[in-house]
Amino acid sequence: MAKTVAEVMTRDPITIQPDASLQAAIQLLAEHRISGLPVVDAEGVLCGVLSESDLMWQATGAPLPAYIMLLDSVIYLKNPSRYNQELHKALGQTVQEVMSDRKVITTTLTASIREAAQLMHSQKVRRLPVVDDAGVLKGILTQGDIVREMAHDQAESFATAP
Repeated sequence: MAKTVAEVMTRDPITIQPDASLQAAIQLLAEHRISGLPVVDAEGVLCGVLSESDLMWQATGAPLPAYIMLLDSVIYLKNPSRYNQELHKALGQTVQEVMSDRKVITTTLTASIREAAQLMHSQKVRRLPVVDDAGVLKGILTQGDIVREMAHDQAESFATAP
């Protein structure tokens, strides 16, 4: 029988609130040697995810947008609103200002490991927050959790082989 996400996920993941400082988030990531933090409100409802990639804007800054001048007019070669988002991340001081898109890809407790792994692969994410029907964070499933489960399954099948 296929295992569910609830059987393999990390329960009670380390989280952070949206109004927390970036310094606090950076300390948590470094101290616990993790690459991302679920962002939850006071009721435990998932609001977003803060990843190491989100913090790279703090180190690199936002690149100036490409533009050309034509007859005293500035014509941006890319969408200037994207530059505003990047600048906002580079200058942000709280988790909410820097965290990833608020439309977080999640899974449920009853999803199979296979379904979760397919979702992670297709969406190119390294971690899936696990939420209940109300959006409350119950755990997190990482690629490492899936690989450890695969190793456990292989060890069991090797031990039971004739």
